[in-house]
Amino acid sequence: MSSIENNETLRVINERHSVKKYESGFVMPEEDLTAILTAASEAPSAWNLQHWKFLVIESEADKAKLLPIAYGQSQITESSVTIAVLGDLEANRNAVIYDQAVEAGHLKPEIRDALVGQINGAYQSQQTARDEAIRNASFASQNIMLAARSLGYDTCPMGGYNPQQLIETFNIPPRYIPTLLITVGKAAQPARPAGRFPLSDVVVRGSF
Repeated sequence: MSSIENNETLRVINERHSVKKYESGFVMPEEDLTAILTAASEAPSAWNLQHWKFLVIESEADKAKLLPIAYGQSQITESSVTIAVLGDLEANRNAVIYDQAVEAGHLKPEIRDALVGQINGAYQSQQTARDEAIRNASFASQNIMLAARSLGYDTCPMGGYNPQQLIETFNIPPRYIPTLLITVGKAAQPARPAGRFPLSDVVVRGSF
């Protein structure tokens, strides 16, 4: 077992910082992008409904369309790719994933049916659907950033954009809600140092 000091996962987490300046024109190899998106799709999700869709914006034409939506932030055009992470407001429809487990003999049909009923009941609430879309898409977003860092890329999660314009410009169906834009590329300059509160300020043991 590796020591804490040499732990690769902890190193990647520690090295991940938000980068705003990228090497313009760097083309990310397709296999690297695929690896990052695969890592995103392997994030945990409630009921394994996988509440996400990834809109990959990489062509110069699409970057030009996205730039004003992101209020002119240059990282949109300088980064290799921007991934718009969308949350699924109708993720209850993804419960068909359970059919695979039934066919493989890992899940009894009656258990699947009970789970689907539970899920559809929960999704009668629009607030639940929205909360779960955002929460679970956030898990996938973190995987994108950590996978990218592990492959030598840098990222920046962006909340500064116009979601309605993104929906209209890129024809996003009503089923999906924009959660984050994440730029990915090679850093042209290091991230600005960001302080962190000590654990004594953010950890409560047992009870407040």
